[in-house]
Amino acid sequence: MAREQRNDNKRDDKEGSDLIDKLVSINRVAKVVKGGRRFGFAALVVVGDGKGRVGYGSGKAKEVSDAMRKALETAKKSMIRIPLREGRTLHHDVRGHFGAGKVMIRMAPAGTGIIAGGPMRAVFEALGVHDVVAKSVGTSNPHNMLKATFNALDEMRAPRAVAAKRGKKVGEIIERRDGVRPEDKKEE
Repeated sequence: MAREQRNDNKRDDKEGSDLIDKLVSINRVAKVVKGGRRFGFAALVVVGDGKGRVGYGSGKAKEVSDAMRKALETAKKSMIRIPLREGRTLHHDVRGHFGAGKVMIRMAPAGTGIIAGGPMRAVFEALGVHDVVAKSVGTSNPHNMLKATFNALDEMRAPRAVAAKRGKKVGEIIERRDGVRPEDKKEE
């Protein structure tokens, strides 16, 4: 059994090597003690595989490198899968919020690029989204913006999953490019 566990760890290392990690913020914190101040660091990191999986984590330590390592480990554990449309954008527009942070994320046509700022840009780059428009309203706190973005991404549903849940075909749910749904056209 010990050999099997070692092999699993090697597989995890191989899977971890192709992950994209982005440092969102690093914060120096101070603890006041009798002799003065003791400094530490808090890191916020986003990790993704560029193919629809993304996670975030935070870590605190006396050194920057240790804080980043802890944040990376936490981010890898919290990864979620997000369905992507054509491997480049989202399936539909979503909104998310956390605390005073609110985000609006919209799908975009090919060639638009990532129009987002701060922590949201890091999430989309790690996720593998190439075309998206995002807006944050409210707080600019990186922690709240990340949590609001992940709240919005949790709402993302693929048309195939929605169709299966409703017991319909995908074509009955998706609007065509001219804005007319197939069942609306039959009635005319």
